Amino acid sequence: MIIIGLTGSFGTGKTTVAALFKSRGAKVVDADELAHSAIKKGTPAYKRIIAAFGKSILTEKGDIDRPKLGEMVFLKKDRVDKLNKIIHPQVIRRMKDKIARLGKNDVAVIDAPLLIEANLGNIVDILVVVKASRKAQVERCAKKFSIARTEITRRINSQLPMNKKIKLADFVIDNNGAIAETKKQVMRIWGEIWR
Repeated sequence: MIIIGLTGSFGTGKTTVAALFKSRGAKVVDADELAHSAIKKGTPAYKRIIAAFGKSILTEKGDIDRPKLGEMVFLKKDRVDKLNKIIHPQVIRRMKDKIARLGKNDVAVIDAPLLIEANLGNIVDILVVVKASRKAQVERCAKKFSIARTEITRRINSQLPMNKKIKLADFVIDNNGAIAETKKQVMRIWGEIWR
């Protein structure tokens, strides 16, 4: 099995790149999806998040209101760190379980914005970093998540700087252009993997 770590920053287009790898036959393990299921009502992470951040982050039904939690957490780095310490172990465990169920001839793509920050570099064979201009990141996030530009910038700034991620990468995908250009880069990497 080949494990590709796919990372970048908020709004660089990792999901698009993951979908392109999937179209080539890769099995995608989405860290955001795993994080969402890890904080569902009744889970250990759910209880710890409420204990750490209070009941004001809950919806009327008692679920964690992720946008509300995000607004609260991204105001201060220590809050981001506290939340990550709760969620990361749950996500990593679920991620490893998913990978363990894949076949020995599969290519797994771990789509994780905080792959490097969560020290997951040691479980991947190849690290692919997706980059985009700050302007493109902000525009994509504003459109996709309907959040304020100041909030988007705060979230981008809470992650490891892009230049540091790029230094660790085996491959860098420039996702500033058209989808056809991104696809060409994915195809080139796919070809290199199977060479």
